[in-house]
Amino acid sequence: MSDELTHLDAHGHATMVDVGDKAITSRSAVAAGEVRMTPATLAAIRDGNVPKGDVLAAARIAGIMAAKKTPELIPLCHTLLLSKVAVEFEVDEAEQRVVITATVRCNGQTGVEMEALTAVSVAALTIYDMAKALDKGMTIGAIRLLEKQGGKSGEWRRT
Repeated sequence: MSDELTHLDAHGHATMVDVGDKAITSRSAVAAGEVRMTPATLAAIRDGNVPKGDVLAAARIAGIMAAKKTPELIPLCHTLLLSKVAVEFEVDEAEQRVVITATVRCNGQTGVEMEALTAVSVAALTIYDMAKALDKGMTIGAIRLLEKQGGKSGEWRRT
């Protein structure tokens, strides 16, 4: 097997990367995504008129919890002591969508990109779950890393 495949050992078996010798540095990541829906569903979410309750409050909590549970969901992710998880929403009526942004920080030996992406993904799924009685045709998408800082590779921003 190639030495460049960091999650495989010499025999081709999956393995967790050893980050024990890496320096502890400040790390952060910002990810985003969206849930597209009908104008009526978007208005109900915006106005707090969804039968299940406050959609964005539930989605915010779900996203924060998901970031903290990332190593339980994504194979071979390291457990990190997160110092910040923030999940924010923008109701974009022009595009008929809720835009989700998650920011995650820690001081650690590996990055928090997966935690930010997981927060966005679970927040989007929660929006869908909370509002599916109004609109089963909602579309979740455009989940992507916007930026990351820290570690050996330094700073990266989506252009």
